[in-house]
Amino acid sequence: MHSSPLNLPESFNVATHFVDRNVLEGRGDKIAIECGADRIRYQRLLEQTNRAGNRLRTASVRPGDRVLLLLLDSPEFLYYFFGAIKIGAVPIPTNPFLKPENYEYLLNDSQARVVVTSEPLAPQIRCLPPEKLGYLSETIAMEDGKTESASPQLEAEPTGRDTPAFWLYSSGTTGSPKACIHLHRDMVVSTELYAKAILGMNETDRCYSVARLFFAYGLGNAGYFPLGCGATTILSPARPTPAGVYADVERYRPTLFFSVPSNYAELLAYASSDGRNFDLSSVRHAISAGEALPAPVFERFKKRFAVEILDALGSTETLQMVISNRPDAPRAGSSGKVIPGYEAKILDENGKPVPRGEIGNLFVKGDSICAGYWNQPEKTKQVFEGEWYRTGDKYYQDEDGYMWYAGRSDDTFKVNGRWLSPAEVESSLVAHPAVREAAVVERNDENGLTKPAAYVVVNPEFAAGEQLSRELQEWVAQKAGSFKRPRWIEYLPALPRTATGKLQRFKLRELQAQQSRPGERGTREK
Repeated sequence: MHSSPLNLPESFNVATHFVDRNVLEGRGDKIAIECGADRIRYQRLLEQTNRAGNRLRTASVRPGDRVLLLLLDSPEFLYYFFGAIKIGAVPIPTNPFLKPENYEYLLNDSQARVVVTSEPLAPQIRCLPPEKLGYLSETIAMEDGKTESASPQLEAEPTGRDTPAFWLYSSGTTGSPKACIHLHRDMVVSTELYAKAILGMNETDRCYSVARLFFAYGLGNAGYFPLGCGATTILSPARPTPAGVYADVERYRPTLFFSVPSNYAELLAYASSDGRNFDLSSVRHAISAGEALPAPVFERFKKRFAVEILDALGSTETLQMVISNRPDAPRAGSSGKVIPGYEAKILDENGKPVPRGEIGNLFVKGDSICAGYWNQPEKTKQVFEGEWYRTGDKYYQDEDGYMWYAGRSDDTFKVNGRWLSPAEVESSLVAHPAVREAAVVERNDENGLTKPAAYVVVNPEFAAGEQLSRELQEWVAQKAGSFKRPRWIEYLPALPRTATGKLQRFKLRELQAQQSRPGERGTREK
């Protein structure tokens, strides 16, 4: 086992750390959650968390039982997440925008006994044939009133710091989702090493996350980070749009703003109807994760709003950030430096360290990394090597210690005998004023040689076509080098992404397989 992280006691229930402790330390009257017109104080958060735990017990939920959470971003999400943990159960936050067959898979794979859902989402569960759900015994709809009638007093189950506390399904970009098993200590480690030590989060902060609570990034940003620091989280059940995000920022005045690269690009492309700029003056730091943030997006956002975006690297497996830019020294286009408390190494295909500046496979180590995948021993052995986690990312480290993303391990490819990083070409393309987003994949030319093909989303004031394609090709050649010049430019209205904002390159490759012909060159507009 790992040594004790951050000196947590062996007997430890993390719900008491994030919920009860705030009241015990005198923050009972402080606002913990703002959601619409609701203002939830820490005392109320404690009482509702206890009610949620007691409601689950009436559904015969025992320690170790899994509880699927199918909830929009709302106070109830946090009540049931921490209420389940407090009774020793294992909550599983779940994407509320999936299809019924996806929920059938998750319920059966996790063997969840209970699902907690908002009434608008309940039909997604109720439509599933009971005979296909071998483990589910009860569906708790938030509107049934039974939670409110439960007792506001609850003694925490005596769990341990190394006991499973919650699962998160890794969305990935291909294959079936895998459940990452996270322990009671993990959220504390992430809060101390990143939220406090890197972002300097404290009681005065107000946290707003475009990334939703159901996946790892959002769960920290808008869930346990603010609670771990005695701060305030701002929640919205609405699906984020640029207009809605700007309205929320101007209304709630967050000090920390969390999002993903594709959303930052959308925000930059959006203009108000009256021509005024939006007021982001309350934001002291913006944070980005999910995939690499192109340097041009960093520069444009800083120029327009005077706010620097701190790009960082984390994953469902690591729970939160392990590499991050610092507020005092961000380097545009990089993922930053390894966060103290974590370790990283970059290895070649033979497991040997690569020299500085050379691309290799990134491995990380730290005490927030999950204990493995549920019920997938072979996959666990492939990905976890002792205490080291194979991220599946290609990286290189510069002489100053900054880490630079070069693509997923199966995304990089060789052109003219040299490794090409799609991320570098994409960043060059996005630097052009016509380009909102770009993605690069490999394609064979008429001689069977691998060349880069670019898929581009154009800003509305520019016209896609042959002329722009030639301009973009020369632009990349000048900025990144002639061998990185895209051989083909294709135009799309949007890039395919997962619910968590990650680019799905495999869908671009499928599109190529359907529509490309050997030797085809130039542009194709969608």
